[in-house]
Amino acid sequence: MRNLLIFSVLAAASTAPAFAQEVTVSGNVALTTDYVFRGVSQSDQGPAVQGGFDVAFGDSGAYAGAWASNINFGTGGSNLELDLYGGFKFALGPVAMDVGVAGYFYPSASDDTAELDYYEGYVKPSIALTDQITLGGAVYWSPEFTGESGDGVYAEVNGAFVASPELTFSGAVGMQTVDATGFFAGEDDYTTWNAGGTYSAMGLGFDLRYAGTDVDNAAIYDDRVIFTIKRAM
Repeated sequence: MRNLLIFSVLAAASTAPAFAQEVTVSGNVALTTDYVFRGVSQSDQGPAVQGGFDVAFGDSGAYAGAWASNINFGTGGSNLELDLYGGFKFALGPVAMDVGVAGYFYPSASDDTAELDYYEGYVKPSIALTDQITLGGAVYWSPEFTGESGDGVYAEVNGAFVASPELTFSGAVGMQTVDATGFFAGEDDYTTWNAGGTYSAMGLGFDLRYAGTDVDNAAIYDDRVIFTIKRAM
């Protein structure tokens, strides 16, 4: 039922307002030294190959997409994450808005212990203060976060500085909470942060980033440096 709901929402968000609109398809592939999501390693501190595609529907602001990565939770079951998402982008005065829903699926995972698949609704506002500086935020909400941990909320503030056409610096600070007691290595919630820069050359993006959390009793939450090479297609 949950998977059916996700596909229904994505289909409605991406196709209903897009009738007779020009469709633009783009894609990306990446190789990273560690797949880190909200400060937590999803690949057991190992490398990951990632890729996805996005579909934009003309000037409607509607979009949909899919993204995948290898993962390693150290339990020997799940080895693939597949994300599906869709939403709308629009302007509220000087504020750019992005509102949508995302589903996170683990096709090879055993659900004998707990259901890993989950979905979130999100709102992501941002504002360009100058041609070089952008500030933004994001709130994600899930009625049943991964591992059947109950209501989950992730809130973030972020920013980016375009130093040159080739170099952009960016960073973010966020907090993840869930209902389940001690779900995050004994913690009910945690704070995460990242900062780094992306340099574009030869059709590739080279990103060097420092990321971490305030959880100090599990290696997957430790501070780390991540290097990623990405190509847009």
